Amino acid sequence: MRPMTRKALLTTLSATALAATLTAPAHAAAQAPQLAWQPCAEKDGRECATLQVPLDYSDPDGPTADIAVSRLRSDHPQARRGTLLLIPGGPGGSGRAWLAGTGKRLRTETGGAYDIVSLDPRGTGDSTQADCGIPEDDRRLVDFRPWPGSDGDISATVARARRIADACARNGGALVRSLSTANEVRDIDRFRQALGEEKLSAWGVSYGTYVGAVYAQKYPRHTDRWVLDSSGDPDPERVERGWLANMSRGADDRFPDFAAWASDPARGADRLAAKAADVRPMFLALAAELDRTPRKFADTGHELTGNLLRQVMQNSLYSDAAFPKLADLIRAARGTGPLTVPDPMPKPLSQADAAVATGVLCNDVANWPRSVAAYTRAVAADRARHPLTAGMPAGITPCSFWKTPPTEKPTRITPDGPSNVLMIQNLRDPATPYAGALKMRAAFGGRARMVTVDGGGHGVYLDGGNACGDAAVTRFLVRGDRAGDVVCAAG
Repeated sequence: MRPMTRKALLTTLSATALAATLTAPAHAAAQAPQLAWQPCAEKDGRECATLQVPLDYSDPDGPTADIAVSRLRSDHPQARRGTLLLIPGGPGGSGRAWLAGTGKRLRTETGGAYDIVSLDPRGTGDSTQADCGIPEDDRRLVDFRPWPGSDGDISATVARARRIADACARNGGALVRSLSTANEVRDIDRFRQALGEEKLSAWGVSYGTYVGAVYAQKYPRHTDRWVLDSSGDPDPERVERGWLANMSRGADDRFPDFAAWASDPARGADRLAAKAADVRPMFLALAAELDRTPRKFADTGHELTGNLLRQVMQNSLYSDAAFPKLADLIRAARGTGPLTVPDPMPKPLSQADAAVATGVLCNDVANWPRSVAAYTRAVAADRARHPLTAGMPAGITPCSFWKTPPTEKPTRITPDGPSNVLMIQNLRDPATPYAGALKMRAAFGGRARMVTVDGGGHGVYLDGGNACGDAAVTRFLVRGDRAGDVVCAAG
């Protein structure tokens, strides 16, 4: 997803950036891996292959993992200017699934300027799958996330975090220990070598922006046109732990969009309130009532608790398209009798998704507080400041009980490197709030420009329906056009 002309590279890198560049494994550079491309099983025009990577890049001849990769070739070879990598979010999102769903639209949008490629990160999707053996109940998202009890008590989340950390230590093996942003970046560079490309362009979304930023810092000379869509704060003292904490502010930023939609007279009899200002107190009162008296879904028998309602709300803020189902759930929960609306979360996370999400977060950074008392205080304060999310973003995770400390420090993003990064960001993002994206922009300095969209939701390019933002990214990918920071009005 991006075609472009490129800006001149800076001729000098800082000592830090140069040293990082030289950390690419010599074995991988000397012996480019091979890919045996074949039509994907879906017969949708993509090609699929398997890339073998070392579990431990310091032991390149040791155990390996398989990385599932895919490619959608340019349909206008005369217009092709390079290869564009899709970097999925997560941690643990499937790049191959993203390419299958978006690749043809992106290829059309960019006029065939790229072969478009992606991969399933190690541990997930069609790659070698990670498995911590986490109990099913602990993999339900409303439990996997550290939602406190109705009175703010975190004892259940502490016990669950210990169980998950113990399960990963007992069952995860070398693969789970290898899960990290640093290794995903190394896997991407090995993929680049296998493709025979000196440089890649990229489109990273959500957590994929952090992967993309780290790649741009470690391998700057291998980057062409680099798009980061919906970014978080890359400060090494804030990554991972800070991302979860920022969701409190993100929900507060975004909820007014839902409130305006839910109170719009256009909803007719389905309006949740006559005024937007009434939607938030109504939602908070309903969540508190469900804390006291949960309801049961007729289709699964699962309980609709206050925390499940809050989790559905938080998920629904990612896209306006999810607003109707959230409103349906709220209306049903305000009624009486059996809950005949579908259970919005009938299945737990897969073992692979749970293991990768946990492994990457816990292997990346070591600064997770270990004091349960400190988390109790943090949750209480966050609940008071941000009642929509009820203290969850300040809650305890398995990382506080992780058995294997990280072996690498997080990468610091700096202005050293080519000026070839375009960021795009919604003003009201529930997962990666605008304030965090501004810190990514500041970290890159002159290397980046940012397109700010007056909109809400998580994910902007070809997703949020903003013609101005879409056009800005497409121009950059196709022609390399990238002026100063710009703001796109709503719509």
